[in-house]
Amino acid sequence: MIGTSIICFMGLYAMTLVDYSLTDYVFDELDRLAEFLRREAASCNATDNMFSELVLQLKDFSQVAREIWFITTIFASLTSVSYTFHVLACYRKHLRRLWAGQKGFLPKRYHNPNPAVSVAAITRYSGWQIAYTMWGFLIIHFVQFLFGLLVAYALVLPIKRGQGLYVLAGLAEILMNIALVVGLVVLQIFLVQLFFLQEKISPTDKKKPLALNNRKAFHNFTYFFFFYNVMLGLANCMLRLICSCVLGTWLVSRIDRTVMQRGYEALDPGYATWIGMIFADHYHSNPVMITFCHLLLAERLEREKRLTVSYSRFHNTPSESVSCSRARQRWLLFYTLLRNPKLTSLRRPDPPCRSPTPPGPPPAPPRLTPRSGRSARWTNTR
Repeated sequence: MIGTSIICFMGLYAMTLVDYSLTDYVFDELDRLAEFLRREAASCNATDNMFSELVLQLKDFSQVAREIWFITTIFASLTSVSYTFHVLACYRKHLRRLWAGQKGFLPKRYHNPNPAVSVAAITRYSGWQIAYTMWGFLIIHFVQFLFGLLVAYALVLPIKRGQGLYVLAGLAEILMNIALVVGLVVLQIFLVQLFFLQEKISPTDKKKPLALNNRKAFHNFTYFFFFYNVMLGLANCMLRLICSCVLGTWLVSRIDRTVMQRGYEALDPGYATWIGMIFADHYHSNPVMITFCHLLLAERLEREKRLTVSYSRFHNTPSESVSCSRARQRWLLFYTLLRNPKLTSLRRPDPPCRSPTPPGPPPAPPRLTPRSGRSARWTNTR
């Protein structure tokens, strides 16, 4: 992870230099084009032609775009660097959760990944993380550049040209619409809380129970707000689309977080690679498993050393008896189950011991009785 992060930083540095150099060259060419068009417009006799106005707008755009691109380069670089550090923090946090047996933060389909897929994810992770960081820098930079142009042409330039009142009027209208939408939603919640929920079951409860009260009035309330909720739904649908696009592009370089909705995580191969990688590291770097294997190997080496010493010296120490060894193993098993109660249900039960049957009285010998008839035959009777 550390090596991958260092390569990401080096790639971001190189990408930033190349990006700034290319865009600086593009803006210089755009300035030359604007100057050439200005000279052509000055050579025309007409002073109020549309061509001269277009040249002035092109020159203003070149100057504004150059400044915004430089500012957004800094912000995009800082965002990518912060994402790289955040991926390191998430790697440590996710591994600790897996070591503790917590898998609730993962989708259910990834709770038991395929071993082959997890091992293959290790080979892909470093390259994919670097590629996601590079592409994420470019995408975030472009989105921030568009947002900066929108703010500049909607707020900054009109204010600089003396049109601040029109800007404030437009902002006030937008804020009033947003306040109206939020106010209607809050009003519905307040009225439902006040009139259409039953009282608390206990005075110590913090909230009212989820039980309707005044159902007829509630039906009238729902019908009255039906038409308002249709308009609110249209506005919220557009808001949902905008928020999804913004968050999707903003988190595109985050390989530790999926940009898909719940149930569609399989369409995000980067997130699947992340999960496979952390599961492989979890199985190979679990401290409990490593400590357990270390204890087993240390005990085996100690036993082999004890046997070797016993054959090489005359004054041998008596080896541990079988009964003491069995008692020690039972004590360790009891202590382990006491500290980890969940292992009790996973432990294989011991085979039931068969108690010897007490000797009973010997069976009675068979008694011979003659059968009545022509021939004297004997039968066994009890």
